Amino acid sequence: MKVFTQSVNFNADKELIKYVEDKVSSLTKFHDKIVDAEVFLKVQNTSDKENKITEVKINIPGSELIVKRETKTFEEGVNTAVDNLKRQLKRSKEKHRDSLIS
Repeated sequence: MKVFTQSVNFNADKELIKYVEDKVSSLTKFHDKIVDAEVFLKVQNTSDKENKITEVKINIPGSELIVKRETKTFEEGVNTAVDNLKRQLKRSKEKHRDSLIS
């Protein structure tokens, strides 16, 4: 699976990009037909501590799953987004399996 990572309003270091790619790539365990993933890391110019926006979009045949998180760190955002996507991918796979059986 290809993982495209884009950082908006800042330059992401190699460690952060590798962390994101490793985490998002782990989703292939839950759905074997993932086409690709797009990750957007954005920094909002606000005084809030939770000014890091992590947006993950997973393309699977027939649909796409999008999760957006606003957190203090990108790592935390990626972790919560990936956890949420795991649940969505499992649900999507079960629906697909049920439609094949019916």
